[in-house]
Amino acid sequence: MDHLVLTVFAPDKPGQVERIAQCIAEHGGNWLESRMSRMAGQFAGILRVGVPAEAYDELVDALQALSAHGIRVLIAESGIEQSCTWKPIAMELVGNDRPGIVRDITRLLSEQGVNLERLVTEVRPAPMSSEPLFHAEAILAVPLTLSLDVLQSRLETLADDLMVELVLRSDP
Repeated sequence: MDHLVLTVFAPDKPGQVERIAQCIAEHGGNWLESRMSRMAGQFAGILRVGVPAEAYDELVDALQALSAHGIRVLIAESGIEQSCTWKPIAMELVGNDRPGIVRDITRLLSEQGVNLERLVTEVRPAPMSSEPLFHAEAILAVPLTLSLDVLQSRLETLADDLMVELVLRSDP
């Protein structure tokens, strides 16, 4: 069985996911995992699909043909997963919204060899003041060779500079 990673974009309306799922099922594909969301009137998602080798080309063609329905699909072949040399750590961050927060946090993580497994961000009003607050939740893939104390210390220094609250948990 071959695996595909698909990124899909479409105008947000009922039936989009069903249309994609139907296309995959009709061509012998198996929907394995996905992350999907609606944002600013658009639907976007990423998913991993298993497909028998003999149905691969037909499925790819059928997915591309969804463009006739306004669904754009980008296709990548799934790579081989590397052996586990990292540990998952959950990170939560809240602070006053300002440009560059994601850039600054991800730069520090990258410098430490930390990979983002999942990142969800949003800006919403603070409960009392209605000032915009930036919220981020992430699952980090932290190298086994990196001390959590070192990572915590570097992130706390950056959090102080950014004026954000930061929490790391080893039980994501």
